[in-house]
Amino acid sequence: MSPRKRLTHVDAKGKPSMVDVTTKDATARRALAEGQIVMARETLRLIVEGKTPKGNVLQVAELAGVMAGKKTADLIPLCHALPGTTVQVSLEADEKLPGVRARAEARVTDRTGVEMEALTAVSVALLTVYDMAKAVDRGMRIEGVRLLEKEGGRSGKWRA
Repeated sequence: MSPRKRLTHVDAKGKPSMVDVTTKDATARRALAEGQIVMARETLRLIVEGKTPKGNVLQVAELAGVMAGKKTADLIPLCHALPGTTVQVSLEADEKLPGVRARAEARVTDRTGVEMEALTAVSVALLTVYDMAKAVDRGMRIEGVRLLEKEGGRSGKWRA
């Protein structure tokens, strides 16, 4: 298997292993992720109008996403802790789904990327929407969580 095609978090014996990034140069890194939660039209209306039992769903979910992005290394076992990471999350109601679209951007200057931080931020933001609206709609579906872009480091720019 070529070096680019092997799993990076598994050693030669097949055991989980954290990637050694100590020899890499610190460079500006950026990642953008997205996802969505599909719900009943009435649920979306309640969220947009601020009439859910738990309060302002979108505002709380954006904050939860930021907090989660900053805590990614505590959640993903072999993920590096990246002090100084900036995470921004935005949620937008979408009548066509119907539901909410989430985007998260993570930035850092370090020796490893921030893809996991952006993906974690989107995931937790959408889970928070679910948590805050489940009293009125348990049939919501989280879908399409994915990396859209990443840049920085040896591999440069990548776009979905």
